[in-house]
Amino acid sequence: MAALVDTSVLVYRYDGRDRHKQRVATELLRQGIARDSIRIAYQSLVEFYSAVTRPIRGARPLLDPATATREVEELLVQFDIIFPTEEVIHAALRATAAYQLSWFDAQMWAYAETSGLTEILSEDFQHGRLYGRVRVVDPFRE
Repeated sequence: MAALVDTSVLVYRYDGRDRHKQRVATELLRQGIARDSIRIAYQSLVEFYSAVTRPIRGARPLLDPATATREVEELLVQFDIIFPTEEVIHAALRATAAYQLSWFDAQMWAYAETSGLTEILSEDFQHGRLYGRVRVVDPFRE
């Protein structure tokens, strides 16, 4: 079964400040391509581009805009992308109330829930928690 990968996994692939997370993210995405086991939400593509092209604490961005554009284009080719629908928005609205999730986390959950995915790979939710039919797994947890 495929899992939804959160934005942070995509960003850590290019962030050498934490080598452990970079290795985990790289391997997770490689396996996801080989096994066709990873899905990416449209929201994550938008967040990824924004995150990797803005300066980090006064330092240079992780990627320049041209490289970030190429990387997003590669993600579009390598992975199935889940786009927002009215069903996703309604599910996210319900999740903000039912699970007290932030709007952005509720949307990530809604992409998984409405697509029939049973797992989100993220460090931003509570590891191991089941939200409806979707379980969260923190891939960076040791």
